Amino acid sequence: MGSKMRGPIIRSPSLDLVVPSPLCRLVEMPLTASAAPAPELSQDELKRIAAYRAVDLVESGMVIGLGTGSTAVHALDRLGDLIRRGILRDIVGIPTSKKTEVHARAVGIPLSDLDSHPVVDLSIDGADEVDRHLNLVKGRGGSLLREKMIEGASKRFVVIVDETKMVNLLGGSGLAVPVEVIPFCWGFTMGKLRRLFDGVPGFDLRLRTTSGDEMTPSVTDNLNYVIDLFFEKGITGNLDEISDAILKIVGVVEHGMFLGMTTSVIVARKDGSVTVINRMGDRSIVTG
Repeated sequence: MGSKMRGPIIRSPSLDLVVPSPLCRLVEMPLTASAAPAPELSQDELKRIAAYRAVDLVESGMVIGLGTGSTAVHALDRLGDLIRRGILRDIVGIPTSKKTEVHARAVGIPLSDLDSHPVVDLSIDGADEVDRHLNLVKGRGGSLLREKMIEGASKRFVVIVDETKMVNLLGGSGLAVPVEVIPFCWGFTMGKLRRLFDGVPGFDLRLRTTSGDEMTPSVTDNLNYVIDLFFEKGITGNLDEISDAILKIVGVVEHGMFLGMTTSVIVARKDGSVTVINRMGDRSIVTG
């Protein structure tokens, strides 16, 4: 990837954390909404605006990666409606979770898997965080492994968010950066993760538990556990190096940092307008 510029350094006994230079050039293109909505739109309405804009990129005959989460639900509903009306034909959906599979079947989207369709034309999914380099945090809903497999197999990966998901640094929202781990000796794996970030100010981690039951671990579709990492001021380091260090820990299956995978981010603003951020030089993305 060429030489890397390094900025201020935070040292950890287990890992050198280094502020990276931008890995890609981005262009931001404001687009005018078709109508002027009311000034105060709900977050759910903003999610729907972004999702519908992404579904405009779908063409008949495509294999589509179907995301998971509250924003992706709007894309599923829109896609199912267009299929039922005959506007889109011969669509194949690859769901990123069991929950998405159930919803997609309910709205009439034909489904398959990566074994039958190892190349995905377009994936549409939400994100928990998006930084200025189009890196993501995903998986707070627990579907990070399947999401990364399917979206990593995609020619194009379009992310749909409202503007509250935009951050300066991954982890900057103060919410979880998930790590999927096998249940066997999960406490041992958690200790390795703790030592990896030992000395990083404001760092914490905990095992994710089911809602309303602090004693029962939350289980993913792959029957694994999730350990949530928290960074008070965001991850102030070289994300590629941190990613590699996490994945080298035995017992870790995958983490929720999606680095260098995104081709376009569609951002719905509070006033109802839409901003599309593309990777410079990617000829596959069409906006308008």
